[in-house]
Amino acid sequence: MDNLKRRHITQQHHGGIEAGYDPIDLNDEEDFCLAKEKIHHYHHRPPSPRLGIYDQRIIQWAAQKRVAIPFILTLLAFWTRFRDLSRSQSVVWDEAHFGKFGSYYLKHEFYFDVHPPLGKMLNGLAGWLSGYDGSFEFKSGSTYPEDMNFWGMRLFNAVWGALMIPVAYATARQFDMSMWASTLAATMVLCDTAYLCISRFILLDSMLLFFTCTTLYCLSGLRRVRDQPFSKRWWTWMIAMGVSLGCVLSVKWVGLFAIALVGVYTLQELWDLFGDVQLPVRVYIAHWLARSVTLIAIPLSIYAASFAAHFAILYKSGPGDPQMSSLFQAQLEGNKFSENPLEIAYGSQVTIKNQGFGSGLLHSHIQTYPEGSRQQQITIYHHADTNNDWLIHGLDIDEQAEPRFVQDGDTVRLFHKLTKKYLYSQQIPGPITTNHLEVSARRSDNDTLSGSHWTIELVDDDASNGDPKRIRALSSRFRLRHNELGCLLRSEAVQLPQWGFKQGEITCDPESKSTDPRNWWNVEEHRNEKLPPAGKNAYRTKFWRDFVHLNVVMWRSNNGLIPDPDKDDKLTSAPTQWPLVSVGLRMCGWSEKHIKFFLLGNPLVWWPSFASILAFGLMMAVYNIRMRRHGYQLPPDQMNYFVSVGGTLTLGWFFHYLPFFMMGRVTYLHHYFPALYFSILMVPFLLDHFTAHHSSKQRAIVFGVALTAVGAAFVFFSPIAFGMTGPVENYASRMWFRSWKLVDSRE
Repeated sequence: MDNLKRRHITQQHHGGIEAGYDPIDLNDEEDFCLAKEKIHHYHHRPPSPRLGIYDQRIIQWAAQKRVAIPFILTLLAFWTRFRDLSRSQSVVWDEAHFGKFGSYYLKHEFYFDVHPPLGKMLNGLAGWLSGYDGSFEFKSGSTYPEDMNFWGMRLFNAVWGALMIPVAYATARQFDMSMWASTLAATMVLCDTAYLCISRFILLDSMLLFFTCTTLYCLSGLRRVRDQPFSKRWWTWMIAMGVSLGCVLSVKWVGLFAIALVGVYTLQELWDLFGDVQLPVRVYIAHWLARSVTLIAIPLSIYAASFAAHFAILYKSGPGDPQMSSLFQAQLEGNKFSENPLEIAYGSQVTIKNQGFGSGLLHSHIQTYPEGSRQQQITIYHHADTNNDWLIHGLDIDEQAEPRFVQDGDTVRLFHKLTKKYLYSQQIPGPITTNHLEVSARRSDNDTLSGSHWTIELVDDDASNGDPKRIRALSSRFRLRHNELGCLLRSEAVQLPQWGFKQGEITCDPESKSTDPRNWWNVEEHRNEKLPPAGKNAYRTKFWRDFVHLNVVMWRSNNGLIPDPDKDDKLTSAPTQWPLVSVGLRMCGWSEKHIKFFLLGNPLVWWPSFASILAFGLMMAVYNIRMRRHGYQLPPDQMNYFVSVGGTLTLGWFFHYLPFFMMGRVTYLHHYFPALYFSILMVPFLLDHFTAHHSSKQRAIVFGVALTAVGAAFVFFSPIAFGMTGPVENYASRMWFRSWKLVDSRE
């Protein structure tokens, strides 16, 4: 600051203007460093009597704007996100799911969902902080009780949405955008009606978007210190990046796209380092190790820790029990499996569960196959039912005598308790999987019916005590091999038609895939009055097995969310409809008595954002052609900056958008929101680039027009996010396209 010290005054001119000084235009980027450079230049001119005061005002003005602009934007963010949160006192849209999941954490009841647990645990925390006890059922459209502080839970989610705005501003600054551009970036995030609307309810999206924002912010910070490897600042950004990646992945699996973006950036860095022949090998290896720890180990640790907390909090039996292994269920309070006798004996009544991920219980009912053997159906069923009960019979065994325990290698017959028939298979193709054999139930009064004989083959056992050959409830996994045909009893990953009540198909696998979990079984419920209960500590499960099991079930269930061709779902939309705001989404009831919320993006945010992605690709092509054809190119530093920042934003948009074209599951408008964030930042980045050589006044006009347009569109469309009252026809002027379906009369 020595250059800014006050000089002696030797001369003064009339009119209040210092001699020998040109006026400084503060309508440019207003960067503090730029102001310092101008002042340093002027200090080498003849001295002036008012220089000290002038210098101080320049610096104060520049410094104040650096703080005042993001501060004001942040205040506006909190005001818009907090405004009238309790206006609708009904359960809106997916609050019916994620509010209910938060309730389970407060009641400690185990549940199942296709998303990782971090965001839902945070919603549970929001309920706890708001004094909510978890008793409300969150039925869609139902009214919140008067004594329930649902406003506090919505406020908690709104905070994450509001924090996106200062993070967007800081990210733009980290990417070396001007103050005008950074202000426009934050304003576009602030004034997007879709971001505003989805941040005001008990959902996961505001958290997902916040951690997506922090991931890009950390990437922008890491880019600035890439030439300072292993410094304190470099380690800080690397660790922060790992934490952010772990959090975004633990809210929704969409976080995998952010990991892909960071992964590509990291591999590019490592490739560049590999080409540095002066870099010692040990230093290059250190770069790999540092990134492995911060960008792989830390995110995975956070992800696993969220599941560990999930299991620890949900220690009571709940609606999600059937999705987990029998051994896991036995550890939950209120689950009767812990009362099972430990070792299986002949004459025991059991339920038998398949070990395939997402599979269920061996089941039968009186209905028969419409073709094939036309005998009684055998299926897989996912819910508790008396038709799941089987008795284990042996060959020539007196079950009235002292209990005789079932062991590895024994031949057994499985007797369906309600219909009085045995599990049976023969040389008839399966009903759906025709390359496997049909399994049915058939009556037999003696042991000579060989088609009902099955040999038990022990796979493994989690129990560490007792006779290693005995079959135990919950902990033993085994195969059932048909004695005559040699095939294995199998649960197929397909559903039967309506004649089979959409239950899972059971076959006998002649290929005998002994390592396939769909050919593995375990005893779940076990009843035998002659045997004592096993006790609480008899059944123990391993965290990593439960962790893997739950993630696989989540994956399969997520992939199972496919469109129903027989259902006209007006909430779904195609990825092609998203970038140009071709569709909106009604989040609640649409009658006059409802407070109506319409999930729709601000067109003057979405359209320029998508156009900017296309414009960047076009500019890259133009620059490449000009260089090859005419030898003209931007200065190297400027071109490297343009490619680095623009490429990062474009790649982030592609990674968060294109995968939805390859997904078979149903898609909704809010799936585009993470991709939108990257394209929003591209708009001010390109405006900075195109106006770089214009005067400060021209730049002010360009950015001023953009800010005004975005703000005006927000004011016009804001009722759809804050809630529309009365007849929706009063808001018909906001339905610019028929595809928005804001008003039915114009469909």
